[in-house]
Amino acid sequence: MKVVLLQNVAGLGEAGEVKEVADGYGRNFLLPKGLAEFASPSLLKRAEEQRHAEERRQLTANAGMTDIAQTLEGLAVTIRAKIGAQDRLYGAITSGDIAEEVQRLTGQDIDKRKIELDELIHQLGEYEVSVRLTRDLVPKLKVIVVEEPAKARAKAKAKPK
Repeated sequence: MKVVLLQNVAGLGEAGEVKEVADGYGRNFLLPKGLAEFASPSLLKRAEEQRHAEERRQLTANAGMTDIAQTLEGLAVTIRAKIGAQDRLYGAITSGDIAEEVQRLTGQDIDKRKIELDELIHQLGEYEVSVRLTRDLVPKLKVIVVEEPAKARAKAKAKPK
């Protein structure tokens, strides 16, 4: 059965793609959940037009993000954090922390949802992190987590409340 995907479906494809799927998968899962529609000639034509529009939009998005990607590629971001026993951090370094530091270093406002962390960072060290600016532009930056200096911790404790 040929279907046109209306939404991105993990393991199958992205919205607007025409896919050949098993009859049962299409009838029992994709169609009832509104994830796809049966591929009629008019729907195929509309899907093709949407695909061309998406390609044009993607090209303009890539053109606008190229400078940002070049700035981020290979950038080393150092984040200072408090540590406890066995070099484990108090808390964790999140994509939000990385986005703030990138903003401070480069002036580029990066949405934290575009930063791809496999898992939160809980230890000191160097980590390679991808930033998905667009589907095709994925620069990698280096995140270096170091211990916060003792003087800074002492000042933070000494501040009156």
